Amino acid sequence: MTTTSLVGRQAEMGHVAGLIAGVSQRGGALVLCGEAGIGKSAVLAASVALGESAGMRILAANGVESEESLPYAGLHQLLHSVRAEIASLSTQQREVLERAFGWTALPAPDVYVVALAVLDLVTEMAERVPVLIAVDDAHWLDSGSLDVLTFVARRLEHEPVLLMGAIRDGSSSPLEDGRIPLLRLNPLPRTEAVGLLNTLAPELPASLRDMILREAAGNPLALTELPRSVPSAEALAGAESAIPLTARLERAFGARAVGLPPATRSILLAAALEDDASLGESLAAAQIVQNADLTESDMEPAIRAGLVQKSPRRVAFRHPLMRSAILQLATPDERRATHVAWSTLLSEMPYRALRHRAATATGPDEALAVELEVSAEHARERGGVVSAVLALERAAQLSPSPGQRAERLLRAADLSSETGRTELVLRLLEQVPTDALSRNQRAMQGWILSTSDDGMREEPARAVELANLARSVATESGVDLALRILWSAALRCFWSEPGEEARRVIVGVAESLPVDDDDPRLLAILAYAAPIERGTRVLKGLQDLTPRATYDSQQERLIGSAAVLVGAFDLAARLSAAALAGLRHDGRLSLLARALAAQAWSSARLGDLDVAIPAAEEADRLAQETNQPFLYALVLATEAEIAALRGDYDRCKNLAAEAERRSLTVGARPVLATVQLARGLAAMGQGRYADAYDHLRRMHDPTDHCYQVALRCYAVSELVESAVRQGDAPGCRALLEDLEEIAQTTASPALHTGLHLARALVASDDEAGGLFEVALSASSTTNPFARARAQLAYGEWLRRRRQPAESRAHLRTAREAFDALRLVPWSDRARQELRAAGETSPNRGPDARDQLTAHELHIAQLAAGGLTNKEIGQRLFLSHRTVSSHLHRIFPKLGVVSRAELGNVIAQR
Repeated sequence: MTTTSLVGRQAEMGHVAGLIAGVSQRGGALVLCGEAGIGKSAVLAASVALGESAGMRILAANGVESEESLPYAGLHQLLHSVRAEIASLSTQQREVLERAFGWTALPAPDVYVVALAVLDLVTEMAERVPVLIAVDDAHWLDSGSLDVLTFVARRLEHEPVLLMGAIRDGSSSPLEDGRIPLLRLNPLPRTEAVGLLNTLAPELPASLRDMILREAAGNPLALTELPRSVPSAEALAGAESAIPLTARLERAFGARAVGLPPATRSILLAAALEDDASLGESLAAAQIVQNADLTESDMEPAIRAGLVQKSPRRVAFRHPLMRSAILQLATPDERRATHVAWSTLLSEMPYRALRHRAATATGPDEALAVELEVSAEHARERGGVVSAVLALERAAQLSPSPGQRAERLLRAADLSSETGRTELVLRLLEQVPTDALSRNQRAMQGWILSTSDDGMREEPARAVELANLARSVATESGVDLALRILWSAALRCFWSEPGEEARRVIVGVAESLPVDDDDPRLLAILAYAAPIERGTRVLKGLQDLTPRATYDSQQERLIGSAAVLVGAFDLAARLSAAALAGLRHDGRLSLLARALAAQAWSSARLGDLDVAIPAAEEADRLAQETNQPFLYALVLATEAEIAALRGDYDRCKNLAAEAERRSLTVGARPVLATVQLARGLAAMGQGRYADAYDHLRRMHDPTDHCYQVALRCYAVSELVESAVRQGDAPGCRALLEDLEEIAQTTASPALHTGLHLARALVASDDEAGGLFEVALSASSTTNPFARARAQLAYGEWLRRRRQPAESRAHLRTAREAFDALRLVPWSDRARQELRAAGETSPNRGPDARDQLTAHELHIAQLAAGGLTNKEIGQRLFLSHRTVSSHLHRIFPKLGVVSRAELGNVIAQR
């Protein structure tokens, strides 16, 4: 590295120097981004030099384009120098990395399990000396390594670790996710560009100098290389001005290579096609092509031409564009011959050899395509989903028939949908020969395209097409695939409204499949597609299924979410909670976010904020991390409901507005329904009953996007109470009659509990007393919020009937329950009613737990439960130092100095 390479980067290096100087107090991540040649590698190299001089331990890796399809290749490179320290990890974490790197025969675990093991390794190293992780050309890392680094980068705030990565513009890297700081490198200002050019090429003629300055446009690589590549101003002026600078640089580098000796060009091409190979390996491949003995001296012409740097280990291109130029310069025959040479040399490394053999094929080759399919399955087992996808894509290209090509591309696209990389799914589907598709395959193509967002951007009527596809697929490809497709159709019934006929079709197909009546997948499909019509059947299935405990965490998540839809909130909370441990262990963060969201929604309806608050907070973080925008919006709406229940009206308002903003254009009904529920609860808490009724009424209007067939049934008592308290009981009677009719169809606990109280609220004085007694006796102890609300309403009615003595017991019970649940608005209302009934209440003291953020509450609960910092970190996918930092803030807020005291505070309910 020379000082000229950093001309004009004083501000950027000053920023990096500040991060390095403060890393012991605060770690983090920084992503360098910019166009090719802008100086990202130079800034990264200078940062590594700064880190080394500051005594940091360096972990470095370079993204290698030829290894982009190798599972965890980048991670293996990054951790190669600390292999011995992997042995110091816990047995579980060590085995995770051994499986990821293929050191054992066991399949690789989920990427987030690998990521947590890497986080533990890096943070344990950092306890001895601060660590700098530097990754150049991160856009070429394999997807697994990229996901791991992105995960780690988000969790370094409390660690003495700085992660820096360099990515090229237009790479669509997960590192550019908005939560990791970006440092954009812009072109050099004119003054610095002139200074750099004068230093590098002082003898340039003035006319050529001016033209190079204009063409380079402040790009340091262009300022460095164009003077060596352009003989005159006329030659530069003759170039096609419309060609982007990157392409023009590649042409310039290619022009340098044209005059090189054939042996030198052959070595360069071998290195370009296997760019992490050693120098000896590249020489050996070139020798096969040239049929001649070659030595390191054959590299000298390329070094003199400035295309590569002298290196004893490998052929080191001075810039990736130089490697690209060599590839573009080579003829098809030259490439093919070099691939053949590599496949011969790598015969003992089957996967890498197969990649080169596949590149040599000039026409259909079914035997090779089958080998690639086997390779794809092996890569998938090792955690290399993208590797598997690329192998299937090449297998499709080698397929003799259009039908085989279509089938393999559809399988690749289906697999790639797991990665969340929509651009990869689209690229694969665009290659599918549509003329060769069967009717089912055509429908499969549309289904795959819509799986990434639960079909939210499609017409709701597509649900019928998917149901019919599932019916056909069940015969041709088996029940498992049919259930996957049918689940997609059922999800559309949750997020949007496809209509009664579509729901009937989905249910009909589901019930025609040869699966057990208590199959969790079937129960979930029925709950989502027909929560009212099949509610009783689903509830019976869930109750019969629960004691058996023979299902896995993914099935538990499914039936937990099914319980939400049929209004069995206590069961939903319990089943969702049961799924969490398994999903955490397997690193299924996407499904974990969904299970937490179901737990938070149902717990909020139960008034169990000690569960709802931390569950919603974690679901919030994971939904963002796993790129589930509509789930994230639903969690925001749930957090708005929680804020309303706590009396935090400003927070409720802001969260509801943000959830609505993210959902309104696509009409995400459960989000918009929950937004109205949150606003209605907030208005009730503030005594604005007319506003509350307006908000809650929208949930029951079929023409409104806030209408969701199931969720509207679970805010019955709030709707009726807001109507009654604003003096318009008759206004809600039509709705109540509709809900009474629905109740004849389903055994939904939440609906029936709400209706019991609603009937008492609208009844005449002669009937109300008896109905309140029924509401109380019918209210379940598993729904403390609903029971306390019935107590409050009954006490209020008794006081208005001038029976203060009788009212006090009910009001007192309600107050105590609301206090325990920390439902401040309801607690205050019970106190006011008691005061009006002639009884004073003790002041409701501040609850220490209310001083904590949702994230802190979760950590405090786990610590109070006896978990160590390391165990908490593994549970929440955090480092143990991060947990320790949070506890250092939690203890003073709660006024405690030990975990034992913490347990007493957290358990004060």
